[in-house]
Amino acid sequence: MNNLKLSALMLAMALPATQVMASDMPVDDSGRKDALHLWGVQFEELEYRYSDDDEELGVWNADAFYGTDELKFRWLGKGEYAIEEQAYETLENQLVLQTPISAFFDAKAGVRFDTPEGPDRTYGVLGVTGLAPQWFEVDANLYVSDEGDTSAALDAEYELLLTNHLILSAALDATVAFSEDEEIGVGKGLVSTETGLRLSYDLIDRALSPYVGVVHERKYGDTADFARAEGGSTEDWFAVIGARVAF
Repeated sequence: MNNLKLSALMLAMALPATQVMASDMPVDDSGRKDALHLWGVQFEELEYRYSDDDEELGVWNADAFYGTDELKFRWLGKGEYAIEEQAYETLENQLVLQTPISAFFDAKAGVRFDTPEGPDRTYGVLGVTGLAPQWFEVDANLYVSDEGDTSAALDAEYELLLTNHLILSAALDATVAFSEDEEIGVGKGLVSTETGLRLSYDLIDRALSPYVGVVHERKYGDTADFARAEGGSTEDWFAVIGARVAF
């Protein structure tokens, strides 16, 4: 593993991670307080991955928002960058509006743009996000692409507090396609899963939390067949080092 290359990657990825969260409650001439406005940026994942096949990836999962408790505008971005090939394996951005529908869940709607090295795709997005029973954080989305293909994704995470600062996080991401899109290597049925365990330590409250972990990725069915035909892998294990950054 090239330490210099790893350091440069993590520094480059950390530079745009400067975050701001602020709030204000303006008062009009009548003395009435307007709704509280909040904004901020966070990186839930900002990490380097090294696979059992010597593949090196830079991975990020970011979220920026602005709005009130009743209505927020959010940008959600995530991607995987293959370091040796110097190419994006995935690159996804979402722009959504989000509003509460219950005490624990919000609904969201918007658009998603996928712009990796291969063909681009644009999707309509409908989803829910929130806290399920037993304190599972859940994010479920339905996508309809500009090619007319539909798919769904479920992200779930559970955090176990070992101490006030040491946290073990378990995550599962699963994608299902209801129609085939061979041009981008997606088959009908269960497309892929990603499971991960990360052990983090909160250095500054929860604003900066370095972590280490392990991630398993797998493709299924026709999606796996498309990957094999392109010379790609269908299953990988990764060692992970990174940090959560949030303000």
